[in-house]
Amino acid sequence: MRSRAVSSREVMANGSSCRSGWPSGVATLWRVAKFVLLSLFVLAASPAMDVYAQDEVVAMPSAVVVIYHRFGEDTLPSTNISLDQFEAHLRLLQDGNYNVVPLEEVVIALRDGTALPDRTIAITIDDTFRSIYTEAFPRFQVAGFPFTVFVNTDSVGQVGGALSWDDIRAMHAAGASIGAHSAAHAHMPFMDRGAMEEDLVRMTSTFLQELGFVPNIFAYPYGEYSDEVVAMVRDAGYLAAFGQHSGVAVAGADLFTLPRFALNERYGEPDRFATIIDTLGLPVSDLLPEDMPIWGTAPNPPAIGFTVDEEVGSLHRLACFASNGADVTLDVLGDRRVELRLDRPFGPGRSRINCTMPLPDGRFRWLGIPFLVPGGVA
Repeated sequence: MRSRAVSSREVMANGSSCRSGWPSGVATLWRVAKFVLLSLFVLAASPAMDVYAQDEVVAMPSAVVVIYHRFGEDTLPSTNISLDQFEAHLRLLQDGNYNVVPLEEVVIALRDGTALPDRTIAITIDDTFRSIYTEAFPRFQVAGFPFTVFVNTDSVGQVGGALSWDDIRAMHAAGASIGAHSAAHAHMPFMDRGAMEEDLVRMTSTFLQELGFVPNIFAYPYGEYSDEVVAMVRDAGYLAAFGQHSGVAVAGADLFTLPRFALNERYGEPDRFATIIDTLGLPVSDLLPEDMPIWGTAPNPPAIGFTVDEEVGSLHRLACFASNGADVTLDVLGDRRVELRLDRPFGPGRSRINCTMPLPDGRFRWLGIPFLVPGGVA
């Protein structure tokens, strides 16, 4: 057994494209907030990183990042993981050959090209459901696993089923990492720019007031982003940002559209979890389309394509699947370029393409591509 648990303290609606101008007062506050964020990130940055055994390093740094929401709230299965499932997940991580590390450690390794051991895992939780504190937190403490909670600040302490700031402070004091998840948990690609700015300014102010710091990693509400949202988060000085599309985080990918495997009762059975945490990345470049939303008169289905890294080898076992049930035609142009064609459009709301490739040892490579069509978000 080589399960490695590390304390997080070791590393610290419309079809338009959100083009309206910023209100002058919000713009001024946003400039101040960006300055605060950038200053805090510089002060908090730590160059210290663990040195890993080189005989256990894969060719390209990568990690599996998983996401939970609720724990033991059986009446809400779409966002809940049962306690039996969750405890099975923890046992698999404890008993297997896994390296459970803080999320920031993964992000810095991807950014810097620092070696990561095979089977590196980071655990994240989105939103402010109180079962995070009452059910997940004590189990993580027993297991010794670090985790990150992405907090949408407006909801903290607002209803009986929500985390309080005391809960969040207690988890952070015990070693949990806190991430940024907006203030209102709105559908950010469909907000006008002024509203997005105001939301992030309010979130930043609340974190400073309640915690005394601003988190340095962001997670998009609902996993939804657009080029403009990504640019705004990047410009604010965050280290990275995560969506909710399946896939493995690999070096060379955009640090502001990183994937996570979402887990709930339907997709959280132990056998599937075991497959996920053994998954390898499918590193690609020149990914099309470049933006998650399919705006206005843009083609739907869109032109989808990517170039697979040479390290992956032969692509003859690569297969891609669409969440809308479309038949996917896969063409490999030359040795590395892959183009996909769907026989039907994506419907309103969130959709995805998952591309997987089985390996001789029973593991899979995995790439997820998210899409968002206006009119169906909820």
